Amino acid sequence: MIPKVFKEVIDLGDGREITIETGKLAKQAHGSVVVTSGKCMLLCTVVSNYEQKNLGFLPLTVDYREKFAAAGRYPGGFFKREARPSDGEVLTMRLVDRVLRPLFPKDYQAETQVMIQLMSHDDDVMPEAMAGLAASAAIQLSDFPFECAISEARVGRVNGEFVINPTRAQLAESDLEMMIGASADSVMMVEGEMDEISEEEMADAIKFAHEAIKVQIAAQLRLAEAFGKKEVREYETAEVNEDLEKRIHDLAYDKCYAIAKKGTSKAERSNAFAEVKEEVKASFTEEEMEEFGHLVGGYYRQAEKAAVRDLTLNEGLRLDGRKTDEIRPIWCEVDYLPSTHGSAIFTRGETQALATVTLGTSRDANKIDMPSYEGEENFYLHYNFPPFCTGEARPIRGTSRREVGHGNLAQRALKGMIPADCPYTVRVVSEVLESNGSSSMATVCAGTMAMMDAGVQMKKPVSGIAMGLISDAKSGKYAVLSDILGDEDHLGDMDFKVTGTADGITACQMDIKVKGLSYEILVNALKQAREGRLHILSKLTDTIATPNAEVKEHAPTMVTRRVPNEFIGALIGPGGKVIQEMQKETETTIVINEDPVTEEGIVEILGVGSKGIDAVMAKIDSILFKPEVGSAYEVKVIKMLDFGAVVEYQDAPGNEVLLHVSELAWERTENVTDVVNMGDVFDVKYLGTDPRTRKEKVSRKALLPKPEGFVERPPRNDKDRGRGRDDRRGGSRDNRDRKPRD
Repeated sequence: MIPKVFKEVIDLGDGREITIETGKLAKQAHGSVVVTSGKCMLLCTVVSNYEQKNLGFLPLTVDYREKFAAAGRYPGGFFKREARPSDGEVLTMRLVDRVLRPLFPKDYQAETQVMIQLMSHDDDVMPEAMAGLAASAAIQLSDFPFECAISEARVGRVNGEFVINPTRAQLAESDLEMMIGASADSVMMVEGEMDEISEEEMADAIKFAHEAIKVQIAAQLRLAEAFGKKEVREYETAEVNEDLEKRIHDLAYDKCYAIAKKGTSKAERSNAFAEVKEEVKASFTEEEMEEFGHLVGGYYRQAEKAAVRDLTLNEGLRLDGRKTDEIRPIWCEVDYLPSTHGSAIFTRGETQALATVTLGTSRDANKIDMPSYEGEENFYLHYNFPPFCTGEARPIRGTSRREVGHGNLAQRALKGMIPADCPYTVRVVSEVLESNGSSSMATVCAGTMAMMDAGVQMKKPVSGIAMGLISDAKSGKYAVLSDILGDEDHLGDMDFKVTGTADGITACQMDIKVKGLSYEILVNALKQAREGRLHILSKLTDTIATPNAEVKEHAPTMVTRRVPNEFIGALIGPGGKVIQEMQKETETTIVINEDPVTEEGIVEILGVGSKGIDAVMAKIDSILFKPEVGSAYEVKVIKMLDFGAVVEYQDAPGNEVLLHVSELAWERTENVTDVVNMGDVFDVKYLGTDPRTRKEKVSRKALLPKPEGFVERPPRNDKDRGRGRDDRRGGSRDNRDRKPRD
């Protein structure tokens, strides 16, 4: 018997609905829901172990997977099984994790897993927009200690109208795409890309999404109430010692305040804070340290954080001595690496990124093969964050989720400025060499300059900046910090990254840690970010003002050529012989794609220098060569036959035609060599296709004057064609009497 199912419906307001149901699947999980929109179905399960771990952090795993069976497809590759998550799945995991993690108690350290699976796919529904809703709904059905329900929604703007969870087709027409995560009273996470919109427009999009999120949260709460809200589990909470907390605060606060006010470097500051911490520990007896030594480190960090925050709010000063809106010193350089197609260094304070650009053909495009989306990217960016950039030594275990996320943000910031007619596939790689502050924003700046250095004709240069916010709810004071340090990222109430051109925002990423942040403060922060962004942009354009007109000498030049569909086979040749020989002889790369509209062949020719490209273009001209009836062409004899000579058009090497012996001269020709020989060059007249042989016909004699007194042989009567000598005499061999053979 099918168990009782509890269901809630969310109306998206345009005829579409999202349903949340529970009670049928995965009932041994601590919470499970199925979220459905159209034919798209997500299953989310949550489990948290009951024993606590002493790790100092919450071991939360958010896992999002798309099953190929959901779209009626097989996994690609040799092993027909889903393996490591794709970058798209990792990005969805990060979007959900960033909203969920802050809502668990800081002292909750039980192993917790949130698993979201795409079980059924719908081409008109983008499933990752519902992943946050599914995760929160499942947690609401559990007994986890979790602050409040949340949800996430994607917002687009089509023809000036905001749309919640738009389809992929609608997104193609939208001038912005943003994912917003929020609780009923606070926006917590924003990430997206835009087509140079203003700060006010961005705030309006966030407001619109937040209203839709409130409806989704209300549906979760109704579902939990109907299902039966569970009592929150008990767990071993963190020990609290207010006397100890005050004692450490009194010992450390003033010293930390003084260190923060000195405006020292990261290393000097870290050493000074470490000394204060050791002094605090030394003030306790051995017995005291044995009793509550495990609390000292946490209370010291609270005192240090309070001192740094108060310095900024009270005096407008920061850890490195800057004012709140001041940008660290910047220096830039382009064309640093001699062998790359483009390169640039961007250094801002103690953050440095070295970006490289590689130019390729459509064959080098980044292929995306997910159950929910198949396609390719002709511009993509990879971001690497090695341990040495922060002065650390740690295990290297492949590309981290953080590297995927930061690279994606920089890619989204830049991709809108790549012109649609850019013939190349462009790959940017950012190597972070130093990090104290936003390395993803340094990547945006270095990537811009590297592409301009490579000769990619960007529409406009793009810069990026990381911002922070420190606020005090009691006093109402707040400070927006431009170009934040790594320490300020941890100490603040909001950190956000904004990229854009001189005319508007192209991408953003926000994590808001304070409840009830007003939109007024948000807009003010975005406007201060614009001022910093424009300052950084001026440093980039001082280094390289416009894209280089040409690619570098050692970089490949790309030429495209359209070829009628009927000639593609001749260009490729049997088994690819023609195109492979061309690539080998000319040292070029040739790629042929089909225009889906005109069905023409689009030939991409990539080569260093013009010699090889010119040779390929000449070969294509040769293949496309169509002689006109009645026109004369220069030819060269390339082969001698008993019944004529094979000649090649000089204007189209490789294009051959038979010059029959009867078309060599007006006089009767016994031997071909009596008139022409190998290598001879002369003109012939193109006569078109012979209706009898259906082969092309050319004539040398047609361009020569007839000899004086020449009498042309009368044409044969068609009625006589094919008749034997006996037929013309009126008899037939078959009718003759023959004696039987012995």
